[in-house]
Amino acid sequence: MPLSTTAPRPVLVAGTMVALQGLTGVVFAVAVLIHALTAAGKLAGAEFGETGYFVVLSAAVLAVAYGLLKGRRWSRTPAAMLQLLLLGVCYYVLGPSGQVLAGVLVAIYCVAVIVLLFLRESRVWAARQYN
Repeated sequence: MPLSTTAPRPVLVAGTMVALQGLTGVVFAVAVLIHALTAAGKLAGAEFGETGYFVVLSAAVLAVAYGLLKGRRWSRTPAAMLQLLLLGVCYYVLGPSGQVLAGVLVAIYCVAVIVLLFLRESRVWAARQYN
């Protein structure tokens, strides 16, 4: 997949980072599926549903990443919204879950993507749609 020459470098880096999030979701879905196939019990049916849920979510995230990498301006807003939603997940991981290191690392990652998407170069690129 050749990268877009119209999107600035920060958008391409953000697209790569969002793609990594989507691939992480796919890996998680595969892990849940493997657990469902190997576990004997009543929860296996629920895990099949959870696998499908994460496959759909991961496909959407990968579509947004693809849009960023191809220089499609529509993908900037969903990518930013995804990061904001994941920051809410980080809050849960930091607080009730008690996994401070994981929460901080994922929060830094999300903030980095948001910063890349809102750098001056990225905003000018996105605003060209309306000029």
